Amino acid sequence: MEAMGLSPSFWRGKRVLLTGHTGFKGSWLTLWLQELGAEVTGFALDPGTEPSLFELARVGSGINDVRGDLRDLGALLELVAEVQPEIVLHLAAQPLVREGYRDPLGTYSSNVIGTLNLLEAIRQVGGVRACVLVTTDKVYANQEWAWPYRENEALGGHDPYSSSKACCELLAQSYAASFFARERYSEHGLALATARAGNVLGGGDFAAERLIPDVLKAWSRREPVTLRYPQAVRPWQHALEPLAGYLQLAASLFEHGTKFAGAWNFGPGEADMCSVGEVVSLLAKRWPDAAGLRVEASDLHEAGLLRLDSSRARQLLGWRTRWSLQECLQHTLDWHVSWKSGDDMRAVTLDQLSLYAELS
Repeated sequence: MEAMGLSPSFWRGKRVLLTGHTGFKGSWLTLWLQELGAEVTGFALDPGTEPSLFELARVGSGINDVRGDLRDLGALLELVAEVQPEIVLHLAAQPLVREGYRDPLGTYSSNVIGTLNLLEAIRQVGGVRACVLVTTDKVYANQEWAWPYRENEALGGHDPYSSSKACCELLAQSYAASFFARERYSEHGLALATARAGNVLGGGDFAAERLIPDVLKAWSRREPVTLRYPQAVRPWQHALEPLAGYLQLAASLFEHGTKFAGAWNFGPGEADMCSVGEVVSLLAKRWPDAAGLRVEASDLHEAGLLRLDSSRARQLLGWRTRWSLQECLQHTLDWHVSWKSGDDMRAVTLDQLSLYAELS
C-alpha cells in the first residue's frame, strides 16, 4: 500500500508551486512531482552551481520553469495570481552556514524577506489550500544535549543562517495565528506547516562546503579531504527521505486542513546518527584509493551534537525512513560514478527515485 501523499492518485493534476526548484533538493522534488503527475510551476534563481542537478537531469523539462527572486513581492503576487496553486512547497533559501557568516545581510534577506513575501502573496491572492515551508533542524536553540529535539523545543540559532531559519518559523507561527487561524479555516481555507530536516545527501549535490561534494571532489583529484569538525554528529539521510515527508505533509494538509498544521521534524533513526568523520570513513570503504582526510580547525561556531525526534511524523503521517545511511552513501556514490561516466543523468536520477518510491 502506498503511503499517504506519495500516490499519483492524489497528486495527478494538482497545481503545485515549488520555490527553489533549481536547487539540489528542489530538483529531486520537481522530478518526483512530475512522476506523480502534478502540474508544477517552479520559481527560483538560476542554479547556484556549475554543474547542477537541475541542468544534468533536465529538470526544467515538462514544468513551468519561472526564474525570479523571492525578494520581489510584485513578481510573486503576479505569479500566484496567474498560476492559482493549490499547494505551495517552499524550499528556496540561502542554505549554507558558512555563507551566512560571509554574507549575513544577504542570508537574512533571502531567507526571511523571501519567506515573508511568499506568505504575503499567498495571503493577498488566496486560493492556496496547503503550504509547507521548509526550514532546517538548526532552528532549535542547541543545548548540545544527548536527546533529540522535539517540535515544541525552544527556537534559537547561533549563526546567521540558523537564526534566519528560526525567524522563518516565527513568521509562519505569526501568519498562522493572525491570518490562517484554525477557528477561521472555513473562511481562508489554508493549512500551513513548517518542516525541519537534517543534513541531506544524494547524487547531484555540487554545493561548496558540503561534506559529500567536498569529499568526492578531493578524492577525484587524489587529494585528502579537509574536515573542519570531524567529531560533529549530524542526522544524515538521503534527500528523498525528507522530501517524502514534505509530500506526505502537504497531502495531509490538503485533505485534513489545520489538523496537520504546525512544525514537523523529518530526521533519521538513531542508527544513522553518525559523526562527520564516521561518514567519511564509510565512504572511503567504497572509494578505491581514497586519499584519506586531514583536520583543519574552524574559527566559526558549529553545533557539535544535533538530533531530531521525528516520532510525530512517524505516528501521524505514517512517514518513515527507507534507506539506511549505508544505502544512502552507496546510491550517492553510484550517481557520482554514472555522472563521471557520461551517462544520461535524468534517467539515472529517475531510476534512483523509482527504487526509493517502490519501498513506499
